[in-house]
Amino acid sequence: MQGETAVLAQLSAVRKRYGQIPALDGVDLDLRPGEVLALLGANGAGKSTAIGLLLGLLSADSGSAALFGQSPQSLAARRRIGVMLQSAGIPEASKVGELLELTRSYYPDPRSVADCVALAGLDGLLDRRYGRLSGGQQRRVQFALAVCGRPQLLFLDEPTTGLDIEARQGLWRAIRELVAQGSSVLLTTHYLEEAEALADRVVVLHRGRVVAAGSMGEVRAHVSQRRIRCVTTLDADTVAGWAQVRSARRDGERIEVVVTEAAESVVRRLLDLDPGLRDLEIQRAGLAEAFLELTQDARVEAPDVALQPQQEAA
Repeated sequence: MQGETAVLAQLSAVRKRYGQIPALDGVDLDLRPGEVLALLGANGAGKSTAIGLLLGLLSADSGSAALFGQSPQSLAARRRIGVMLQSAGIPEASKVGELLELTRSYYPDPRSVADCVALAGLDGLLDRRYGRLSGGQQRRVQFALAVCGRPQLLFLDEPTTGLDIEARQGLWRAIRELVAQGSSVLLTTHYLEEAEALADRVVVLHRGRVVAAGSMGEVRAHVSQRRIRCVTTLDADTVAGWAQVRSARRDGERIEVVVTEAAESVVRRLLDLDPGLRDLEIQRAGLAEAFLELTQDARVEAPDVALQPQQEAA
């Protein structure tokens, strides 16, 4: 993109400590135009610290943070972002419509109130006072405020916490629409299915260090685990004792077998021992399994296994 930086937001070799506790330990992270990047990790992994540095709310002990190639504290850079954090500090006595009008006034070309209402699902809430809304309704208002300025880069920190399934899926649709319109998104979430539904790339943090970074497929491929499901009369406890089998359990007439390496030898043994076996399914590990394996302490002690994207995202 002529006249634009190829990286919208970036952390370079960032270290940040709180007393003796390392929150980030040599973290590299970048967000590119037109993508959704999911930043994953358990509580205390360093996700909120990373966002605080990119927003200019915190300063790194070493390394650097940049927004659009500038300091995150630059007013010019901050005018190009939208932010939805876990704590909002919104006046509870204000009406939703008043909050939208005030926030829109900060931007030269804001979205219309009607567009904000449609994106965030705020029908019927404009005349309600913010403090009298449910937690899920307040999250939708916060999303509307974050997107009303047409941000080029949107920071969403646990955006669907407190939302029911229908509202969560509505927010997913809104995020996809914003990306289709040209926005990029940095998303943190505890819902791994949310990352799978939205993200182009994933960065997994554990105890302040990056343990994996790449596309969803690359992160899954890093985990050798496979899942075999079939209808069989074989005893699950017996199968669980086989080589390469991590676990086996019965679910009605089916058994589910988790294997640690290639599934072919286990499948052949199943078929040899039960010619009547049917409805055979073999699945690669999902993001949940990959996340659990990647955040084991052994992974942290050997950071050279961290994934890197094989090619630049468009």
